[in-house]
Formats: sequence, structure tokens, C-alpha cells
Amino acid sequence: MWRFPIYLIFLFSVSVTSCDQDTKLSPEFREALKNGNLANEGYIRCISYRDAWLKHADTKTRLIPRNLSSSKDIWNAQDAAADNYPFMVLTSAILDEEMYHGLMLDMLKTEKNLTSRVGTLPDTWSFSKNDFLIDSINMDQVIFGTSEYIKDGLLPLMEYLGNTQWNSRMLEMLDDLNKQVEVVTSIQGKYGRAPLDEVNGELLQVLSRVYWLTGDKKYMDWAYKIGDFYLSEENLPTNQEYLRLRDHGCEIISGLCELYVMTSFTDTVKMQDYKSPLYQMLDRILDVGRNDKGMFYNAINPVTGEIIEEQIADTWGYTLNGYYSIYLIDGTMRYRKAVLKALENIHYYKNHPWEGESADGYADAIESALNLYNRVTNDSVADWIDSEMLVMWGKQQDSGIVEGWHGDGNFARTTIMYCLWKTQGMKIQPWREDVVFGAVNKDNRLYFVIKSENDWSGKIQFDHQRHKSILNMPLDYPRINQFPEWYTVQENKSYILKGINGNTSDKYSAEDLISGIKIKIDKGEIHVFELIIN
Repeated sequence: MWRFPIYLIFLFSVSVTSCDQDTKLSPEFREALKNGNLANEGYIRCISYRDAWLKHADTKTRLIPRNLSSSKDIWNAQDAAADNYPFMVLTSAILDEEMYHGLMLDMLKTEKNLTSRVGTLPDTWSFSKNDFLIDSINMDQVIFGTSEYIKDGLLPLMEYLGNTQWNSRMLEMLDDLNKQVEVVTSIQGKYGRAPLDEVNGELLQVLSRVYWLTGDKKYMDWAYKIGDFYLSEENLPTNQEYLRLRDHGCEIISGLCELYVMTSFTDTVKMQDYKSPLYQMLDRILDVGRNDKGMFYNAINPVTGEIIEEQIADTWGYTLNGYYSIYLIDGTMRYRKAVLKALENIHYYKNHPWEGESADGYADAIESALNLYNRVTNDSVADWIDSEMLVMWGKQQDSGIVEGWHGDGNFARTTIMYCLWKTQGMKIQPWREDVVFGAVNKDNRLYFVIKSENDWSGKIQFDHQRHKSILNMPLDYPRINQFPEWYTVQENKSYILKGINGNTSDKYSAEDLISGIKIKIDKGEIHVFELIIN
């Protein structure tokens, strides 16, 4: 990956017919076209997933069920809303603007109106009862469901889409959640302390990012209360006899690291208070929580060093995100080396049975690799991502359904991440199945290809530095469920666009490129562009 100032961009366009593409395209453009074909398949699969699930939506509310078997009669916040629906929204936002502004938004409004039970906080809804599933209110369940919906579902939408009605829904629930709890201390479950760690870890991630988004100190202060609780001798995660290092437990590790990143820019006194216990926790996990390939076990007893669940965590990168973030702040080389060790050994895990071969396990493992590969380039990691995407895609049924539970949404989430890599963050509007576009970066040049089986006219949109333009972040540190930035245009820079629609040369602002440059393609043509930094 490359990061440097961009001042002038020159695009040189040539047009060839599809039958001549193998002989007339250079190796760079052939690779870009290969990437485009992969992205095209991924996007078609996302549309197929979305449409298949919509066929199973409740006919009255249009809300999707928790799953297609035992929980087909219910919608719930922690599963249907958190893991599945948001990535139907994102699929539509990128590929189908009409449905994005139509049905997807209608579903949000219905969900808010029907399922809000404690203020704006949602509870499980029964389609057959046309009412809440349980007559009484279980606040633990409401708190857990809300934290899942915000962090797993709405936070990723906010990071990519910015200020939308989904963002408004997130903030109103977060503020109402604050009226109910600041530091969660009572939620228990079959994983012992893990649900407690999950909710608090999710809140730390949300509060850290929402603080940057809004600049409102109340979110920072709330995050500090959770940090003070966990970074104490009594409650430090590695001073407990059970620590879950995969999802539903690992969130507290990343959450505390995100909090530390925030303090490094806002409160150096607090940062120093947190540094010693945070490092103690991170070092202990490295000492007893990994195998010889640098991958994390599912669960350990950090006090004794016992391995409780020897299976490798599919969310290995979720935890390593935190380590790399601390490296970015403090320059701690042993934490960077922990990331490099896992990446250098990831090839040992081709077709690995994550979560018993569930597609969701592949989705989390591939996301783990994509997010870190965005920061640390490694050809073998890129090859592994390509190979494992094909394995995950192979689990999708002909109907478009993947496995028929809420984890299907994570299939789409990671597929979208993959497609954005293969297109270097570029999009086209309108999107069509027969329009293939892809990109590759070679030696500080971006090679971009677009072709269409039929006449097409529309616009090419470039990505922007979303961590700055949307979240106001001073640093693009790796974080769970973000959509990594690849090639981005920079605000306040001017660009020259040459070669589109003839030999004309025009000057554009970053805003112009983000909103889109018009292009027309005749049936069967391939257009190729080379972006050169002046």
C-alpha cells in the first residue's frame, strides 16, 4: 500500500475490444482486469444474498428474521439488526441507490417505530404476536442487544457512509443507553465473564470513535469510566481466570487499545495512567495466548497460562488491530512483530476449519487479514486472502442464501471489504452486473480498467480519507469492522484528469473526483487508465 501527497493525476485512456484484451493489455492492466472480475463476482454475490434474504422478510413489517429455521418468527437487535441487516444496507448503498434510499430506509424506520422499548433501545419482536416476544423487560438483554446493534452494525455504516439516518439511529440509542448504564458489571452467560467483556469492549470502541465524530466530551468521559474499571488490578482482563480471545470476548482488548489511542491525542496524563496496566495485559496475552505461528487461542486462563480452548480464533486480527494501534502510537516494536509473525504464517491456514468451517469464521479471518494487509503489505497474505475468499464464496447456495442465519451478513461485509480492495476504493454509478471495473497499484501508479458488455454511461467515483472526512480522526489506526482505505484523493488538492472521452485535459478538485467523473463506454469496449503522480 502507498501513502504520499497527490498533486496532479494524469489518466491515459485506451480502448480495446474484449476479444483483443489478452494481447493488447499490459501485465498491469491484465491484473487490474483480473481484480475487476473478482470484484464483480463479489458484488453480484452480495446482491444475490440481499435479495434472497428479502424473500424471507416478514410480509407485514418487512423486517428480516433472526434466522430461517428455529427463529424465523422473530427479529432481534443483537443478531438480525447487528449482523445481517446493516450489510444489506451497505450492499444497496454501493450497488443499488434506489433500494438504499427506499426499502432499506423504510426498514430502519419500521424497526425504530416497532422495536424501541426502553426509550429508543430495541427489544426482540415477534412477527406472529405483532408485539414484543417477552412481556416483561429484561434490561440485560436490552443492553446487550443495543450494544451489538450499535457496534457490529451501525458503527461500520457510519464509518463508510457518514452522516445518514442510520447514524442518527446509532447516536440516539447510544445516548439512551447511557441513561441505563455506564460500566456494565452484571451481564453473565455461558462463557462466564465474556459477555461482560464483550459489551464493555464494544462500548469502548463505539465511544472512542463517536468522540472523534462529534467532539463531545461526554463520550470521552464515559469511555474513561470503563477504562478505569478494566485497567485496575482487580478487573484487568489478564488477572482473571478466563479470557476469551475470539469474538464475544476479544472486544475488550481492542476496545482498551482504542481508548489508549484516544488518550494519546487528548489527555496525556490519562494515557500514562493507562499505559502500564495496558502493556501488562498485552504482554501477558502474547506470552500465553498464542501458538507457535503467532495465532491466538480461542480462550485461555491468563493467570496460570492454561489453554482452555485450543482452537485458533478466527478473529485473530481483531486482537492484533489493537497491538498495531499501540505500535503506531508508541513505536512498540514487539507489538508490530506480533502482527508480522501472524501474517508471515497465515499461509499455514489455507482452508482452515474456522468455527467448524462456517462461512462466518472465514469472514472474520479474512477481515482480520485484509485490515492488517492494508497496513503491512505482504504478497503471501494477498494470495491467502484470494484463496480463502473463493472458499467462503463456495459456501453460498444457488438461492443466494449462505447458511440461513444472521452470520450471512458477515459474508457480505467481508466480501464488500474485499471488493473495495480489488477496486482500490473506487465505485461506479449506476452499478450493473455487466460492467466490470478493477484497479491495481504498481510502483506508485494506479492502473484502472473498466469494461461493459453493453453500452453504459455513468460516473467513476474515487474514495476519500474517510477517517478524516467522516470521523475527524487524527490517525487511521486499524479497528474492527472498518472498511480500509486504499487509494484516496485528498482534500484541498487539485487534479488533472486526462484521456477520458478523448484527449481533453481537465482540472478537478478532490470533491469533483469524490462525487464522480462522467464516462461513457460502448458495448464490448475496455477502457484503461493510468494514474501518474506529478
